[in-house]
Amino acid sequence: MELAHSLLLNEEALAQITEAKRPVFIFEWLRFLDKVLVAANKTDVKEKQKKLVEQLTGLISSSPGPPTRKLLAKNLAALYSIGDTFTVFQTLDKCNDIIRNKDDTAAYLPTKLAAVACVGAFYEKMGRMLGSAFPETVNNLLKSLKSAESQGRSEILMSLQKVLSGLGGAAASSHRDIYKNARSLLTDRSMAVRCAVAKCLLELQNEAVFMWTAELENIATLCFKALENSNYGVRVAVSKLLGTVMATALMPKQATVMRQNVKRATFDEVLELMATGFLRGGSGFLKSGGEMLKVGGSVNREVRVGVTQAYVVFVTTLGGQWLERSFATFLSHVLDLVSHPRATQTHVEAVYSRRCVSFILRATVGSLLGEKAQIAAAKEICQAIGKQMKAVEAVVNDTSGENKSGAADIAASQHVMVCALQELGSLVQSLNATASPLIQEASIGLLEIVTSVLLHPSMAARLAAAWCLRCVAVALPFQLTPFLDRCAERLNNLKTSPEAVSGYSFAMAALLGGVHQCPLGIPHAKGKMVVSIAEDLLRTAAQNSRLSLQRTQAGWLLLGALMTLGPSVVRYHLPKMLLLWRNVFPRSLKELEAEKARGDSFTWQVTLEGRAGALCAMRSFVAHCPELLTEDVIRKLMTPIECAMTMMSHIPSVIKAHGAHLKASAAMVRLRLYDILALLPPKTYEGKLNICGSGALEHDPSSIYLRIPAGEAVPGPLPLGVSVIDASVALFGVVFPHVSYKHRLQMLDHFAECVKQAKGVRQQAVQLNIFTAVLSALKGLAENKSTLGPEEVRKSALTLVMGALDNPNPILRCAAGEALGRMAQVVGEATFIARMAQYSFDKLKSARDVVSRTGHSLALGCLHRYVGGIGSGQHLKTSVSILLALAQDGTSPEVQTWSLHSLALIVDSSGPMYRGYVEPTLSLVLTLLLTVPPSHTEVHQCLGRCLGAIITTVGPELQGNGATISTIRSSCLVGCAITQDHSDSLVQAAAISCLQQLHMFAPRHVNLSSLVPSLCVHLCSSHLLLRRAAVACLRQLAQREAAEVCEYAMSLAKNAGDKESSSANVNPFAPGVSSRSDIHCRHQGVNITETGLEGLLFGMLDRETDRKLCSDIHDTLGHMLSSLAVEKLSHWLMLCKDVLAASSDMSTATLLSSGKDEESEKKDEMDDDTMFTTLGEEDKSKPFVAPRWATRVFAADCLCRIINLCENADQAHFDLALARSAKLRNPTNDLLVLHLSDLIRMAFMAATDHSNQLRMAGLQALEDIIKKFASVPEPEFPGHVILEQYQANVGAALRPAFSQDTPSDIIAKACQVCSTWIGSGVVSDLNDLRRVHNLLVSSLDKVQAGKGSSSQLYRESATTMEKLAVLKAWAEVYVVAMNIKKEAESKPKRAIKNTDDDDDDYGTIDELPPDSLITLVQPELPTLSRLWLAALKDYALLTLPAEFSSQLPPDGGAFYTPETIDTARLHYRNSWAPILHAVALWLNSTGFTCSESTEAAAISGLQKRSTTVSLNQASGAAGSAKSLPEINKDRMHLILGVSIQFLCSPRPEEPIEHVTACLQALHTLLDSPYARVHIAEDQLIGVELLSVLHRLLLTWNPSSVQLLVTGVVQQIVRAAQDYLQEKRNTLNEDDMEKEACTVLGEGGDSGGLIPGKSLVFATMELLMFILVRHMPHLSTKVSDSPSHIATKTRLSEESARLVAATVTILSDLPSLCSPAGCMTILPTILFLIARILKDTAIKSADNQVPPPVSAALQGIKSIVTLSMAKTEAGVQKQWTALIRSTLACILEYSQPEDSVPTPDEVSMLTAIALFLWSASSEIIGVQSLQNGCMNRFKNALNSCDPWVQAKCYQLLLSVFQHSNRALSTPYIHSLAPIVVEKLKAVERNRPASNIELLAVQEGIKVLETLVALGEEQNRVQLLALLVPTLISYLLDENSFASATSASKDLHEFALQNLMHIGPLYPHAFKTVMGAAPELKVRLETAVRASQASKAKAAARQPAPAIHSAPTIKLKTSFF
Repeated sequence: MELAHSLLLNEEALAQITEAKRPVFIFEWLRFLDKVLVAANKTDVKEKQKKLVEQLTGLISSSPGPPTRKLLAKNLAALYSIGDTFTVFQTLDKCNDIIRNKDDTAAYLPTKLAAVACVGAFYEKMGRMLGSAFPETVNNLLKSLKSAESQGRSEILMSLQKVLSGLGGAAASSHRDIYKNARSLLTDRSMAVRCAVAKCLLELQNEAVFMWTAELENIATLCFKALENSNYGVRVAVSKLLGTVMATALMPKQATVMRQNVKRATFDEVLELMATGFLRGGSGFLKSGGEMLKVGGSVNREVRVGVTQAYVVFVTTLGGQWLERSFATFLSHVLDLVSHPRATQTHVEAVYSRRCVSFILRATVGSLLGEKAQIAAAKEICQAIGKQMKAVEAVVNDTSGENKSGAADIAASQHVMVCALQELGSLVQSLNATASPLIQEASIGLLEIVTSVLLHPSMAARLAAAWCLRCVAVALPFQLTPFLDRCAERLNNLKTSPEAVSGYSFAMAALLGGVHQCPLGIPHAKGKMVVSIAEDLLRTAAQNSRLSLQRTQAGWLLLGALMTLGPSVVRYHLPKMLLLWRNVFPRSLKELEAEKARGDSFTWQVTLEGRAGALCAMRSFVAHCPELLTEDVIRKLMTPIECAMTMMSHIPSVIKAHGAHLKASAAMVRLRLYDILALLPPKTYEGKLNICGSGALEHDPSSIYLRIPAGEAVPGPLPLGVSVIDASVALFGVVFPHVSYKHRLQMLDHFAECVKQAKGVRQQAVQLNIFTAVLSALKGLAENKSTLGPEEVRKSALTLVMGALDNPNPILRCAAGEALGRMAQVVGEATFIARMAQYSFDKLKSARDVVSRTGHSLALGCLHRYVGGIGSGQHLKTSVSILLALAQDGTSPEVQTWSLHSLALIVDSSGPMYRGYVEPTLSLVLTLLLTVPPSHTEVHQCLGRCLGAIITTVGPELQGNGATISTIRSSCLVGCAITQDHSDSLVQAAAISCLQQLHMFAPRHVNLSSLVPSLCVHLCSSHLLLRRAAVACLRQLAQREAAEVCEYAMSLAKNAGDKESSSANVNPFAPGVSSRSDIHCRHQGVNITETGLEGLLFGMLDRETDRKLCSDIHDTLGHMLSSLAVEKLSHWLMLCKDVLAASSDMSTATLLSSGKDEESEKKDEMDDDTMFTTLGEEDKSKPFVAPRWATRVFAADCLCRIINLCENADQAHFDLALARSAKLRNPTNDLLVLHLSDLIRMAFMAATDHSNQLRMAGLQALEDIIKKFASVPEPEFPGHVILEQYQANVGAALRPAFSQDTPSDIIAKACQVCSTWIGSGVVSDLNDLRRVHNLLVSSLDKVQAGKGSSSQLYRESATTMEKLAVLKAWAEVYVVAMNIKKEAESKPKRAIKNTDDDDDDYGTIDELPPDSLITLVQPELPTLSRLWLAALKDYALLTLPAEFSSQLPPDGGAFYTPETIDTARLHYRNSWAPILHAVALWLNSTGFTCSESTEAAAISGLQKRSTTVSLNQASGAAGSAKSLPEINKDRMHLILGVSIQFLCSPRPEEPIEHVTACLQALHTLLDSPYARVHIAEDQLIGVELLSVLHRLLLTWNPSSVQLLVTGVVQQIVRAAQDYLQEKRNTLNEDDMEKEACTVLGEGGDSGGLIPGKSLVFATMELLMFILVRHMPHLSTKVSDSPSHIATKTRLSEESARLVAATVTILSDLPSLCSPAGCMTILPTILFLIARILKDTAIKSADNQVPPPVSAALQGIKSIVTLSMAKTEAGVQKQWTALIRSTLACILEYSQPEDSVPTPDEVSMLTAIALFLWSASSEIIGVQSLQNGCMNRFKNALNSCDPWVQAKCYQLLLSVFQHSNRALSTPYIHSLAPIVVEKLKAVERNRPASNIELLAVQEGIKVLETLVALGEEQNRVQLLALLVPTLISYLLDENSFASATSASKDLHEFALQNLMHIGPLYPHAFKTVMGAAPELKVRLETAVRASQASKAKAAARQPAPAIHSAPTIKLKTSFF
């Protein structure tokens, strides 16, 4: 294949390959040429042009196949248009000669066709350049048209079309000839020719004026004739022609009008012509009456469908604006169609016509009009319905009988009603909440009009009205409950009118059926209301015979509808229902018999209807409430069902007795019976079986409340007869597997008998039904994994099946093939399979007729399909070879189609086993693709399917590079290319899915640059299938390569732009811009504008209604968004903004710039013609329709996703200062924070829209924006945040959500946003804060109104949701307020801080005082706290496991009703956590002092609000009020219970906020003394809580949770400490023996701790877990395990905080134990602390002490100073040993090793000093320890780090000063000399930095202390060391000036100290000074200099007292 890729055809390579492969090689070369010519250099092309032309023209006569000739023609034309055009006329003549050739043989045909194709391509490409030659060409083509066969005819017509399009107006002279020759072919035998003619005429009508003037009627008649017996392709082409011609006749294009003076057709004429086709078909004039009566009188269905499509084309061509203007006329015309008697001669035809008219309305109104225009259209429809209804009422009320035609009018009006109401319903439903103006404007009166139709005499109209009401209620859920009430009320008032009973019950049933689409539901009481109405109807049915039937039907219909409300409602009414069902049927056989004898035909009709209704309600029950189907209920249901079965056997005799009109009712009973049996498990009725024997609403009223299958807009059940058969077939499939073999045999034989006896047409029908039943049965067997049965059953089944494989009816052959495959699957024996396969093999080898060949080839495919590759492997070779042979049978396309289909089945089912046959199959597929005429579309479709199956089979191998794989791959690509170019949409769709598969397996080899643009063109195709395939493919591509996809799509837009502009300049009306529809159709490929593919997809969302398609578009956009949105931020935000902007103001959508106004004035002056023509151009510039609400919701969701994507991408997106600097560095940088105003604007537009879904999405976006941007500071105004400027916008967006009529879910969301906004700390203006706060206050009033509020529109749980949302919002605000208050209290009062935790200092201007929030919340607290506690109590009860359900209060809780418990649980689950936190804060702040009675009093005193939410519901009378301690105890139990229950096992999907809120609540609670006592008194509560927290840690990783847990643990331990201390104190006060006191605490005398009871043990377990999680090497288990990698990394900041917290708690634990207990736990604790000290005390550059180190040191201190251990005799020895070994450990750890990071000597020395200082008695005299300690100090003194020296001096000071001389003396002796040495050395090496200076100062302090400690007699020697050292630090005057600041400070320091020492020890000082006179001199000079500079330096000199304190302190003071 690679050899084919050259500019000239490689003739050597071609000669070397086999004959079979040559066509593929040539095709591949032409494909390459096609791509290369456009891109190649012109000079290169011109050089080789001669040779190229030779090669190409040579190919014409080599008889090329269809795809090859198409490409060949394209390349030749392209070559001439790029290169020189000298020889073009020669080539043209050559082609003409070939066409003229008289050779009519089949072999010469391809050459002729190729020549024809070339002619067409030349003219299309070069147009007027060839103008001179065109008359001859056209004549030549027309001449050969007369004699050509069908392939030739269609090819010639296609070429003519191209000639016309290339020449445009220049071809006018031949227009009439072409028209005359072509029109007769519109009724050609061949469908492909008809399509070609239609396309050719469509091209012609662009220029040929006569077509839409003089010839208009003829064209119409021709089109109607062409539609007779047409297929889909013809209907599409002809309807397009008809619609376009009609549209042009009405509004001609400007250019043609100017050229000739034309009389335009009027609107009425055009519509009249179209209607003729719809009503009379192709016959034109009425035939004589006799023929009218025959079947021939009705219009051929294909014609009607074709005309319907033509209507749609007509309107689409004229455009949306035209439809808006002329909608009224159009609507009345379309509705007249369906009221015309010719359209409704029979019921079936009427239904069909209605479907057609509904289609016209849906396809035009639904997609062409924007939302505003749709509302106007809905008004028009309302008026039309009202008009009709008035006429009907006039007839009904006209009792005199003057109006004879009245009955016919009513019959006609029902169809109009159905169409109008269905369209109205669909409109309202698609508009959703945007339709609210329709309901609210009284002038329209939509509801009155629709409800008036409920009284229409015809059932169809009543049902349509009911359906319409259901649509309105689903779109506007707040109307649902009022509708139900109104219908119920009217039903009661009009009980005596049969129509009213029927109509209003239909409406109620429909509304109930719609409830499941309204998430908020309806109040529970409505269920009771419906049951009582239904019961009443059934009870009174017998009273009045005129109404019996309607009342019976209505009663059961309502009960059936009630069942759709689901188990939560039905549960309450089940006993009553079971009773009603039992009573409808006779109780026993005797009664049944007796019944037969009684009654007349009317009573029987009522009875049968009643029983059918009962069974229908039963079916509804079983379908919608499967949870309630217990064994017991099924048993009770079976009684009436069995009775019904028995009754069915008696029915024939009843019908005989009372007349055939009962047949329908009996059939209804049978249908219902089958339906319910098919739903029940077959085991329940085994052994009782002896019964097996396009739609419209009125066929089955129950479908008004059933759920519609996805994808249908309006339910359309089939006619009764059909439904019964369908139901029996379905039931047969369910039952067959459960029947005995004997029965099976009987049934199959019976079937065979039936087939034999039926004759003619009926036989086909019987056979079809039987086959469907058998298939259904076999499928049932396969699903149940059971077998068919013994030999005779098989035989009987086989004879049935085999007979049909040769049946002429293709559907039967299909069924037989399927059945055979299923049978093989069920029998599952190799011999059986072999026998079947062999039978078909033999048949196929011998048979020559099409029928048996097709049947048996399908049989083979099905065998393989159902048995699978392994079961049928041995037959694979034979099957494949036979099918490949059949597929080559060019004489019969049908055989090819069937065999290829079977082949595809085999390839699919064989999988890898097929690998050996891939090459031959592929080469066959390619050969056929290159030779089969394109008109055989079925063959091409099957070829596409085979290609797809082969690609799947080869699979991932396709990536390989081997020779065979490359060949396979290139063959697949060629196959895809051919199918892509096919004209049929199904074939193109198959090509797309093949390419999609290829892309999945071998992505590198699929060329996206050509694939993506072709997909984009398909997106605008008129075929749904193609659009679906294109989007599905784009979805897959966008997942991997979104950027490339968008880029290639944009390139399409650029090219299109260039082409358009160049062609437009030449001649704006050149045929390139053909008819207006083409702007949207043919050129829709270039619908991609600067918004790219994304914009196009967003636009598609507005037009598409197909669910799968829309969801794929959503996915595709989602993939693009996630990979591109962050880079192309502005682009995506603009897209979303453009979509959302449509919602901001629908009324002013048309306000454009002022420039437009002048233009519009000019326009008014122009004449009508031009005004009409401008329409098209306007359409082009504006998008089709403004984005609809669903698209806007999607855009709002995209907005939220973009924000999240940015959050994960880069912090600069949320930091204005960073963003600005990034933008300066690189202007292409695009950061989210720069678009904040747009984000807010979009969220605001969405949040204030009509549509509820959009409001939800908008509020969600707003909340996201607030959360993400709340803390972003405003760089220009320090102390402010960026969101502050949008306070007003946020307030305004929230306000509408709190209005009176807002649904609960939106209020709930708005409350959430409110609390986020108030808590975000953005709001700086008290007034703004108050506004938002008032919204919450108003909703709080609503909450207090209690349960019995009057206006209830939704289900009770909706109210629960709303109230809990309000309480949750308040709780969140309260929590924030308390946090702010706490922060404010803890901060020093220098500057008031803002509510944010930012560390910038905020200015005090326009700041909120920190307590402002709390002051806003304070007044509401008494109410709130009560409601919060009530909600928590509810939550606690609702979380009880099912077995405690008896404990739930019977009438619900404070905020939920018992009926809606299940839904209420969810709402509680969402809101309990913040409420718990708030309650804990409140209890903590009031200190548990509030009792409920005082609260209540406070409330009623404060605000006179209605407080009906009572909290002591359970306690009943107020007299039994509990005492405060009891209440507090209950509250504690409640809070602890809720927390422990939750923390035990939080579901993994719980938001982390719930966990943190719960832990914070516990922490806060344990702050209050009452709670501490409560938890400490009962130690088990503490232990329980600790073990639950331990569990929580096992499952929740985040360190924030762990920190909170340690906080709570600390609180528990502190509580226990306080409690123990209290106990010890009371014992001490009682002055009992001391021993008893110390034994208090855990461990008692023995020291044993009991796991599960011991608080200390539980705490240690939990803390150990945290430590090992962060420092795994602490646990030998972990560090020894093979998976552990020893890493010594620094702990992260969070981990460090956690470890520090755990250490602190660990060191608190000994105080909870008795001395013996202490000895049990201390070894562990000390070991851990020592290890942690070793691991975390690592030297850092800035000498910071990490939190774990300071905690460890603090811990050592608190443990070493434990008092009880020292005093307790029993443990003294153990204690000493412990202390010594710990110190030894620490000494060992502080040994500097090479490997580890250098330990922090200071921390280690501090630890050692702590031991020396606090545990002196235990350590004195242990020589090894003492040496170790001294060594450490020596090392530190000799350290080169001055900081270490300074700290060492400080610690030595404390050791030297120790009161126990025995401890300090050895250290003084050993270390003092080193100190003196170090200080002496300073004179030579003066300090250079402050830290070095500090070291010297600290050293001097040590010496001074030693002097002070010395005895009087040694003082002189000591001073002799100190004073000279100090004097040596003094500088003389000269050097002082030049010295560094540190050096100067040293001088000052020395001087101060000398001045201070002199007076202290005057005697000794004098002695020293006297001994050394030179010292004295230095000192005196220094003193003088100092006094002299005193005066000058007063300003500079700091107060001398300061510097004696060290300048750097440890964070914590340890002494």
